[in-house]
Amino acid sequence: MLGLALAGAGHAIVGVSAVSEPSRERAEGMLPGVPILDVPTVVERSELVILAVPDAELPGLVAGLAATGTWQPGQIVMHTAPGFGIDVLQPAAAAGAIPLAVHPALEFTGTSLDLARLGESYFAVTAPAAVLPIAQALVVEMGGEPVVVAEADRAAYAEAIATATSFSRSIVEQSTGLLHTIGVENPGSFLSSLIRSAVDNALTRAGAPTRLDLDAVIDALQADGADGTGPGNPGDPGDPGDDGRGWFLRGE
Repeated sequence: MLGLALAGAGHAIVGVSAVSEPSRERAEGMLPGVPILDVPTVVERSELVILAVPDAELPGLVAGLAATGTWQPGQIVMHTAPGFGIDVLQPAAAAGAIPLAVHPALEFTGTSLDLARLGESYFAVTAPAAVLPIAQALVVEMGGEPVVVAEADRAAYAEAIATATSFSRSIVEQSTGLLHTIGVENPGSFLSSLIRSAVDNALTRAGAPTRLDLDAVIDALQADGADGTGPGNPGDPGDPGDDGRGWFLRGE
């Protein structure tokens, strides 16, 4: 899905790796016309490598490609595993590749719905300081918002992601199961508004902007623009205006 998002920003996808039958079907459906190749061939042909594999498989994959001399100097290697930073890419970096760790805070469905949701998502970004702007730019190209996470904090980040994902899923399954036992039809639809509003309220209490916060910001902007020169005035020279807001390897 990240490859598809980057393709929408103008990147050319030269190949995709898909092993299982379901993953091959998804690749063919989401990336029509993109050849399905073996991993070494995709790596050899690519300037940007996206390793979208489970955490447990990532170290062996990176080391194995290094052992066969597949990584290339100057090649960008980006993995999406939440539990690792850039240390896991050290074998590739030793061969001259540029290591990036970029994880979208999103649970994927494997459908086109994910592409739209990427534009509403934050991405955890870990990279050497010199190439951090590259990682941030790739996230912006995918429509997301980059947030820098230090290498030492990746374990805590992964725990937060796992907790939010598993707890949310478990609560929904438990609640809908109880409603199902008392004969409520379509319990997921029944709880939809309740769960969304409860989560939104919890996120607001955790620091998302409230209506009061937004009103204060609007009032401040209007006050600044009262004399016709502040940022609240569209004619202000400092007004930023509207900014209009590779390749892909997926394995299972």
